[in-house]
Amino acid sequence: MTKFGIVIGSIRKNSYSKGVADALVAGLPEDADVTYLNISNLPIYNQDYDENSPEVYTAFREQVAAQDAFIFVTPEHNRSIPAALKNALDIASRPWGQNSWAEKPALVASQSIGGTAGVLAHHVLRQSLVFLDMPTLQQPELYIGNTGNLADETGQITNDDTKAFLAGAAQKFVTFADKF
Repeated sequence: MTKFGIVIGSIRKNSYSKGVADALVAGLPEDADVTYLNISNLPIYNQDYDENSPEVYTAFREQVAAQDAFIFVTPEHNRSIPAALKNALDIASRPWGQNSWAEKPALVASQSIGGTAGVLAHHVLRQSLVFLDMPTLQQPELYIGNTGNLADETGQITNDDTKAFLAGAAQKFVTFADKF
């Protein structure tokens, strides 16, 4: 059974990114082992900690290493990914030569309340994942725009077509992840 790690770029309560992630998880097999990784409590990465890492760094790296595949969902912040997400990527890729993300397949989704659907954040994240040696599902591309119109006040996706699209993408990701 594949262990799926879910990383949500937004740390905001009731985030639309969490709603998109939940809709993707709904498309995974019923017996899928799913873990939502908390990135909100990670101190800013500092290379000085590589020799004597804080326990929270070590625990996060171990949690990343324990997963088989990852689903990333991010909003766009200033034409890039949120600082908390970049920080999580950095922490689990260090110390140098101990990249916990390596060779783990990934699915990337971006969302935005605007029509651009977080397209730039999506590609910034993909570029980081290339460097981290994570094979990434190429199609379908998951740019979810106007999420405020697709979700309820808690951020959960309520639009049936969007839920079906995301569930289908998750099913395709399962097939992709099984190859690794």
